[in-house]
Amino acid sequence: MSSHPEIAALLARSNRLGADPRNTNYAGGNTSAKGTATDPATGAEVELLWVKGSGGDLGTLTEPGLAALRLDRLRALTGVYPGPEREDEMVAAFDYCLHGRGGAAPSIDTAMHGLVDAAHIDHLHPDSGIALACAADGEKLTAECFGDTVAWVPWRRPGFQLGLDIAAVKAANPQAVGCVLGGHGITAWGDTSGAAEANSLHIIRTAEAFLAERGRPEPFGPLIEGHRPLSEAGRRERAAALAPLIRGLASTDRPQVGHFTDSAPVLDFLARAEHPRLAALGTSCPDHFLRTKVRPLVLDLPATAPLDQVVERLRTLHTEYRADYQAYYDRHATAESPAIRGADPAIVLVPGVGMFSFGKDKQTARVAGEFYLNAINVMRGAEAVSSYTPIEESEKFRIEYWALEEAKLARMPEPKALATRVALVTGAGSGIGRAIAHRLVAEGACVVVADLNTDSAQAVADELGGPDQAVAVTVDVTDEQQIAEAFKDAALAFGGVDLVVNNAGISISKPLLETTARDWDLQHDIMARGSFLVSREAARTMVDQGLGGDIVYIASKNAVFAGPNNIAYSATKADQAHQVRLLAAELGEHGIRVNGVNPDGVVRGSGIFAAGWGAQRAATYGIAEDKLGEFYAQRTILKREVLPEHVANAVFALTGGDLTHTTGLHIPVDAGVAAAFLR
Repeated sequence: MSSHPEIAALLARSNRLGADPRNTNYAGGNTSAKGTATDPATGAEVELLWVKGSGGDLGTLTEPGLAALRLDRLRALTGVYPGPEREDEMVAAFDYCLHGRGGAAPSIDTAMHGLVDAAHIDHLHPDSGIALACAADGEKLTAECFGDTVAWVPWRRPGFQLGLDIAAVKAANPQAVGCVLGGHGITAWGDTSGAAEANSLHIIRTAEAFLAERGRPEPFGPLIEGHRPLSEAGRRERAAALAPLIRGLASTDRPQVGHFTDSAPVLDFLARAEHPRLAALGTSCPDHFLRTKVRPLVLDLPATAPLDQVVERLRTLHTEYRADYQAYYDRHATAESPAIRGADPAIVLVPGVGMFSFGKDKQTARVAGEFYLNAINVMRGAEAVSSYTPIEESEKFRIEYWALEEAKLARMPEPKALATRVALVTGAGSGIGRAIAHRLVAEGACVVVADLNTDSAQAVADELGGPDQAVAVTVDVTDEQQIAEAFKDAALAFGGVDLVVNNAGISISKPLLETTARDWDLQHDIMARGSFLVSREAARTMVDQGLGGDIVYIASKNAVFAGPNNIAYSATKADQAHQVRLLAAELGEHGIRVNGVNPDGVVRGSGIFAAGWGAQRAATYGIAEDKLGEFYAQRTILKREVLPEHVANAVFALTGGDLTHTTGLHIPVDAGVAAAFLR
């Protein structure tokens, strides 16, 4: 906790407000506090402003996320302000107001917090407040809802002038506890942190009650025949079938990760007669359309339409969407505008099924969907008491292609090598598979942790950071239906699959005369047949996406090395090794690369060795089981023990972007076994 009481109170208030989605959306809004502190350079007391910095989230805000500015210098900027036409220059001027290092980068809303004469200020994006802000007669409704205790501020793009506008409105309305910002959100203030929070909640809850009491039933109109939601199982089946295709379309300009939701508000909106009109109007709050684009792509077919008809229509609508977005850009772009950032939709709505949303990673995709749900709530509230009237398209463009927004994007760190890639790893609950999953997530991928052991798979998914990074699926790779379900889960979680690692395996070490048909069949079923089934399902998904992909087989040194007492395991590994060559030759036309890794002697952390294989191999070589790793190391050229992480490194080398022209390759990871050199 901060040593300064005003900072501590500000952070506590921010976290409480940000924890409730009724108050504001993720990373939306900002809060501030004014107070005094000692200036280390003079020893004198100086008045400061602490305000949430650019890009932070109220619900998780900590002190490093605050910008700290000298209030006297910030307010002095009014004397050099060149006017609305050049107000963007004021953002750079904030740097000359920072106290010390200044903390986080000041956001565009800093002026609002510094210029408004109140000790504590909250600027929030509650659905209820935005509903009033986006109603055709929002000013009149605000007065009806709050009387003179909440003022109306006409739409203005966030910036220095908006800060001046709010300051003037507050000065002219001393009885007001806050204001509704046309087309945007709310701002509340108070003499204490508690008073500001109470005023914020008063505005939000009063607006909610007003909309509920005054609102007409069914603001989205009557139900459309054929647009009613499918059954839960039907929605899942249709969504899983469509997700790879839609993700591929949404990734035409740059790869995207997907998210799917079939929440009740989304399904109800899409089942109603007014949804095409409202969706076409687009979102209004700047935070919304920066994440969702100005409008979504909406399928205009019944929920029960045949799948092939839906696929064809989505392709047509996507082509039209891209042309419309290009026209939107061309209508408003000037010589100074940033280049178009891509013409694909961020939100795709499928009546009766749900909403697909897309972003540069899973969190961004999920949050885009949450923002569009906010927009649906806003539309419902505005339509219930008036008519939904978002800001003008030209104003949306001014924000979407704002030089300040472009600068903010430029400050983002470079994406990791596997960013936007979705991987499915079999046998990922332990050993090599677990190490591969960890490496892929560390390099930016989303991972589906597939394992026969449900608890192990979930434990690894939890280690990897939870559902924005990894999900667990239970898969017996000998079961076609379970494999199909795993890929459906991947499609619903992340939009599809780009990278598959066939790692699931088992080994039974016996001499030929002791090897039973069951021993043979079990190992071939899991590794040879299982890899074939997983690769076949992967290819279906990857072809539907049209984004290429990678399939990697974790084979073995034994695929090429002839050793004793190992007929079943070595034969099935040779089968896997040749699958690599066969599939590389067949799938290359789709941009799908197929490669293999041949490990040897991976004892530490290995599920196979722990399950009895280690004891069997140790007996074969006449050594103690706990010395097996050392034994394998000493028989290699490099005299180094091979660990699961070394195999994971090879998988990354094959898929991380440098070997773009390599397919059909096997990489030995055995510390050097001359008898297994590839010829």
